[in-house]
Amino acid sequence: MTSIAQTTPAAASCPSLLQHQFTRLQDDAPQNLCQFAGKVVLVVNTASYCGYTRQYEGLEALYAKYEKRGLVILGFPSNNFGQQEPGNAKQIADLCFNTYGVKFPMFNKTEVVGAQRNALYTQLFQATKAAPQWNFHKYLISRDGKQVQSYASAVEPLGRELTAAIEAALQR
Repeated sequence: MTSIAQTTPAAASCPSLLQHQFTRLQDDAPQNLCQFAGKVVLVVNTASYCGYTRQYEGLEALYAKYEKRGLVILGFPSNNFGQQEPGNAKQIADLCFNTYGVKFPMFNKTEVVGAQRNALYTQLFQATKAAPQWNFHKYLISRDGKQVQSYASAVEPLGRELTAAIEAALQR
C-alpha cells in the first residue's frame, strides 16, 4: 500500500480519501483508488471465517443493484478480529469469487485497526472517529469524498439503514 503524491494531475480531482494504491486480490495488480473518484464508495473490511461472512451475498447484491448508478464497494480482507482471515490471497480470492460470486473490487489482506492499519483506514477513522470493532464494518463515502458515514458489522448490506444512506448519497 502506498499513498499517491498530491501533486499528480489525477490527485487534483481525486478526494484525499481515495489517494491511495492497493494491490488487487486476484492478481496483485496495483490499483489506484482515484479510479473511483466521483462514485459513492462503500469500504468494507472482510473475513472468510466470520459469522458475518454471509454478508458477501448482500454486498454483491447491493453492488449489482447500484453499480450502474455510481456505487462501488471496496473489500479489504483483514485478520484483525478473531484471526478469522488466516488464508493467503489465493484462498481468500477463491472464497470471494467462487463461493460468493463477488464482482466488486477486492484487495489484498491488510490491517484496518491498530498501529499498523493502512492509510485509508487511518483517514476513515479520523473522519468518523469510529474504528472497526469487528469484520464487515462499513464506511460510506460521498461522491466528493467529504462525507463519511460509519456502519457497524451488524448493519446488513441490504438493510434499510444502509440502503437509504446509499440512495441519498447517489442522488447528490
